[in-house]
Amino acid sequence: MYVFTAILALSTQARGFLPSPIVAKPRIGQNLPAAISLDLEFERKDSYSSPDRPDHDLMIRSALGESVEKTPVWLFRQAGRHLPEYKAYKEEVGRGFLEMLSFPEDVAECTMQPIRRYEMDAAILFSDILVIAEALGIEVIMPGGVGIQVPKPLAEASEVEQRIPPTCEMTPEYVDTHLGYVIRSVTLIREKMAQEGKSIPLIGFSAAPWTLLFYMVGGSSKKNTDYGMRWLQEHPAESTRLLETLTKLVVEYMTAQVEAGAHMLQVFEAMGMMIDESEFRDFCIPCLRVIAQELKARFPDVPLMVFARGASFANEELSQLGYDVVTIDGSVTRNTARSIVGENVSLQGNYDPAELIESNGKTVETVQSSAKQMLIELGPERLIANLGEGLGGKESPKLVNAFVESIHSESAKLIANKATEAKLETA
Repeated sequence: MYVFTAILALSTQARGFLPSPIVAKPRIGQNLPAAISLDLEFERKDSYSSPDRPDHDLMIRSALGESVEKTPVWLFRQAGRHLPEYKAYKEEVGRGFLEMLSFPEDVAECTMQPIRRYEMDAAILFSDILVIAEALGIEVIMPGGVGIQVPKPLAEASEVEQRIPPTCEMTPEYVDTHLGYVIRSVTLIREKMAQEGKSIPLIGFSAAPWTLLFYMVGGSSKKNTDYGMRWLQEHPAESTRLLETLTKLVVEYMTAQVEAGAHMLQVFEAMGMMIDESEFRDFCIPCLRVIAQELKARFPDVPLMVFARGASFANEELSQLGYDVVTIDGSVTRNTARSIVGENVSLQGNYDPAELIESNGKTVETVQSSAKQMLIELGPERLIANLGEGLGGKESPKLVNAFVESIHSESAKLIANKATEAKLETA
């Protein structure tokens, strides 16, 4: 083993993006910068294992910029409440959403349901972004009708040291003890996929540190929405300490997912709309950079995807951090999305899930038309077709299926036509 130390300066006065790279060197008598910094120490193993590519590796190829014959597709929240089989299974086992996450057999079944129904190009672990908060001793509840809540958030800055374990404890052993049920679920999902002949990528995921901090200090996505920003501004040292702990835990948690069988990784900065641009650059970007660079050092061939929902202003910077895929939300203008992120990353997104709700007047024909338009605007290559935000539960399975089929068929035509035109030009 060897130690990797990441030091990233965060200016609390000059609110600018700091492009300086992670400094990797032994931790010997370093003079830390006067500004707030992320000072993270990783003990890497001599080697890490990642799964072989599945037979159907279309999405991996698209993520890494390799040749594709059609555009891959999967959907945020593709498992869950829009599916009648999910509702039936939930009633059968008699467990609520959060309780189900502790039962690997429930997680595996719910992960499998959408890939049985649709020709998805990937499965995604059925879990929740706040399992990391729970792993740090923060209670999470879902009373119904009001979303996930943290009933006892961090109320005072002093509670970071009192209630949150120190950063040095965020080790593989900590993940095994506090998040082992998720990792066992990943293993079981891969077993079920093999049994059912589903040789497609399995996506592991985690919330990003800012999103976790937002919930841990505010308690809800609907109330106290200014608390996260206030913490960053009023308690920068304690906020940085919490972000350090979260960043290290995210890295070790996602590492464990890959070693258990996940082929790809998605980082969700789900609360990007709840932070100002300057604070995003000071606090979010350094955490996201460390996550990308440390995971890529461990798993250079595992595609990394990032989604800063509501913070599209940061997409250009996100494209420079080491992620293979930058996700765009519904606010992004498609005809400029490529020029913003550049040629070295793929795009993911940004179909409007409202197009999949029949009560909105949507039909198979309207879905086919809007899916084709998205492909034309974004281009069918170096693209993973997805949504601008997750499925909410009102979507029609018939229309979801129409979207998946349309993406595959229309993108295949566009790519084939492009190849034909290229041959004619060189003839």
